[in-house]
Amino acid sequence: MHTPPPSPPGAGRTDRSSVRIGALVPLTRPGWVEAGRHLLAGLELAVGEVNDTGGIDGRPLELVVRDTAADPERAAAAVDELAGLGVTALVGEYHSVVARSAASRADALGLPYLCSSAVLDTLTERPTQWVARLSPPQSRGWRIYADFLLGAGHRRIAVAAQPSVYWATGTRILREHLAERGGTVVELDMSVLDPAAVCDALVENRATALLLLVGQPEPAVSIVTAVRRDRRLAETLIGAPAGQPEFSAWAASLGVDGAAIPFLRYLPERLGPLGARVGKALCERLAAAPSFVAFEGYDTVVVLAEALRSHGPDRARVAEAWPRVEVEGTRGTIRFTRAPGISVWQWARTPVQVVDRDPARPDHFRVLHSG
Repeated sequence: MHTPPPSPPGAGRTDRSSVRIGALVPLTRPGWVEAGRHLLAGLELAVGEVNDTGGIDGRPLELVVRDTAADPERAAAAVDELAGLGVTALVGEYHSVVARSAASRADALGLPYLCSSAVLDTLTERPTQWVARLSPPQSRGWRIYADFLLGAGHRRIAVAAQPSVYWATGTRILREHLAERGGTVVELDMSVLDPAAVCDALVENRATALLLLVGQPEPAVSIVTAVRRDRRLAETLIGAPAGQPEFSAWAASLGVDGAAIPFLRYLPERLGPLGARVGKALCERLAAAPSFVAFEGYDTVVVLAEALRSHGPDRARVAEAWPRVEVEGTRGTIRFTRAPGISVWQWARTPVQVVDRDPARPDHFRVLHSG
């Protein structure tokens, strides 16, 4: 486990006026801007509530926000900048490859980082005490998705994939899990295929399901439109495990064509009283139904505030708090453990659902499977 040299006096705090928290969020393209907006709304709502109830021993929390724009190098530079500004900890980020860059840099600097919404199993190359994560590892969520496909009778799966560590890892997880149960995965390289060629490949390979491991809006929207218009593929399931249909931009781009496309969502089947109250507040703040990413943002601050109250606003002590924190979040009781093959402190009980938009009411979601 990597332990950096002791922090210089005063590291992790500036003065008595506030406890500063660095927030990494994709707010501009090519980042997934709508996801970033939801993540930030959750972070800000929870910070406001912490401050309304006395802050951290009388000191308010202050978010220092930096836009990552889905750029790993930009994120690493932001971590360096925020560490120099004396933030006590880092929170946030939605894109997995970006979060991995931020986590590695935070580990090297000895800066606690609570990752809100990224799922790559390997956030750091070696076990670290500095990083914890709320979202489930990709290997868990995507295996649950594979089980959903098998349960729905799909054994011949095609993936339309763009070059990316995230997409490649997802393809490997699906292939290995399905192969053990008699399923097959064929990969369609979207760096060389257009949507019409995807349709032909689905017919040629007799695939019954196509998974979109591609960016939103493009080429995802064009692929969905092509498949929906191809009479040969009327019975083909389209899926999007990474969650593209969760956000309103998806429905706005595709309308009813964007319905009945199952994706992963990290919410319980029913929210408790805290989740219901927070959901209402997030809806007012966003002027739209909150995604699971907004709840992840809120829960991030709930966890960090508990660590700060119980252990104090010192970087090393915050990191020591990860395995000791137990707090009620919007989606259940949050506690961190070490999971096999995962290098960071991990919430092991994150709820996982497979859901889709209801074709009869595309602004409503149907829960298809839980894991």
